[in-house]
Amino acid sequence: MEQETMLKEILNAFRLHAEHIDQRFEKIDQRFEMIDQRFEKIDQRFEQMELKFEQMDKRMDQRFDRLEKKVDGLRMDLTDTQKTTNFLLGKVTQHEEKLLELSLQQQ
Repeated sequence: MEQETMLKEILNAFRLHAEHIDQRFEKIDQRFEMIDQRFEKIDQRFEQMELKFEQMDKRMDQRFDRLEKKVDGLRMDLTDTQKTTNFLLGKVTQHEEKLLELSLQQQ
């Protein structure tokens, strides 16, 4: 009888220990669930950030395209201005040469 009581006590101790371990595993599972939820929130935030960066990238591309067109237009205007200036300088030089010639002929 004494052995039977001892066995029951040992079984009861094992059962209590198993329940305690089960409770600890449940707590660990709850913690993992919380961590999983946090990672899901972080993933959502990263996705939102990615979308924002993609939108910014598109806007920047559009702005750079517009800026490039403006610079090209300015470059063409400057080229035309340079050609006009060169032409006028050539004409001024020709007139100066004629004036010099005329002044030399009068002397």
